[in-house]
Amino acid sequence: MTTTLTPVLTRGWDEADSFTLAGYQRGGGYRALRKALAMPPDDLVQMGKDSGLRGRGGAGFPAGMKWAFIPQGDGKPHYLVVNADESEPGTCKDVPLMMANPHVLIEGIVISSYAIRANHAFIYVRGEVLHVVRRLQDAVREAYEAGFLGSDILGSGFDMELTVHAGAGAYICGEETALLDSLEGYRGQPRLKPPFPAVAGLYACPTVVNNVETIASVPGIIDRGADWFADMGTEKSKGHGIFSLSGHVTRPGQYEAPLGITLRELLEMAGGVRKGHRLKFWTPGGSSTPILTDEHLDVPLDYESVGAAGSMLGTRALQIFDETTCVVRAVLRWSEFYAHESCGKCTPCREGTFWLKQIVARLEKGDGTEEDIERIVEISKNMFGRSFCALGDSLISPIGSSVKYFRDEYIQHFEHGGCPFDPAASTLWAGQE
Repeated sequence: MTTTLTPVLTRGWDEADSFTLAGYQRGGGYRALRKALAMPPDDLVQMGKDSGLRGRGGAGFPAGMKWAFIPQGDGKPHYLVVNADESEPGTCKDVPLMMANPHVLIEGIVISSYAIRANHAFIYVRGEVLHVVRRLQDAVREAYEAGFLGSDILGSGFDMELTVHAGAGAYICGEETALLDSLEGYRGQPRLKPPFPAVAGLYACPTVVNNVETIASVPGIIDRGADWFADMGTEKSKGHGIFSLSGHVTRPGQYEAPLGITLRELLEMAGGVRKGHRLKFWTPGGSSTPILTDEHLDVPLDYESVGAAGSMLGTRALQIFDETTCVVRAVLRWSEFYAHESCGKCTPCREGTFWLKQIVARLEKGDGTEEDIERIVEISKNMFGRSFCALGDSLISPIGSSVKYFRDEYIQHFEHGGCPFDPAASTLWAGQE
């Protein structure tokens, strides 16, 4: 397994016109679409399976298998919905991808829609990122004008419509069924499953919901072959992915590499933790994943290895925190986020996130007790697996792992009568003149 960077989706991001149709085609853009439209749709689904591509939105479900779940010959319209509602703290790969290379997403959408026999697709993007919405709309317009969208695409007889839909801004709409409710015009709240979207999704019709990076990876697989993709990564976590490094790192940014690379290797390429400091803790997949420490620097960043280490790969949002960071304050900020974003549909999440936020806030102020630490652990256990969707579990992850690795730090707060950390020391400008 190679551990060098593999710029596939990020190739050409430094070119001034990378987001235009001309810039995309200069690098071979839409070549895969021509190849795909000459193949039977079922062969494309099989290529998705053979490649080992897994969902890049966090869950890691095999994409080809999800496509195969769509019933054929059912007489209903089929839909493809791209989940571009990126909003979890630390997760920041899909927005730059859509800004720098929207056409790779569009090409992937047309190929994937053809594979599942869908004639209408949607990109559900956050309304707050207006610059991304506009860029996508411009790219879609270019694709229509060039004949890559619309009727009889490239003379193949395949018709395809693509709609860019701007959401109203709710973290819960990153959950696929809440996204579908929002897309239909309802308040975004998760649905009871089954039925699953593959059977009854958008407008009660068979629907595939995939993440931006998942669909954007499809043209490369079709163009270069399933074996090319499967040769990267690990045995069960194949291919390349974008790793987002942020926080106390010398050169934060997007690093595209094979799955299975380690944080130690990524930090070496990123210049390490900021000068004069050391790694304290980090998230492998955004704020919804259990935190890890410097003991886990050499854990391969694939789904199985990160899971065995007690966390989740998630969206590969690697938030780096050095020794100046108060872990209790970091957990409090995440607690405030999840309590605010809970849709309120189910009691465990609605009430649990509210009470966890209150107790963590008390601990951070130094007014808590040892019993409060036990209380947040107990509430977390009662919430786990009992909420309608994964939002409730998302807050449990950083709370439980922070108590596991930094229980003494929680105790220091109420023994000290307040936070023992200087909040200014953890800022990125600390120590600069």
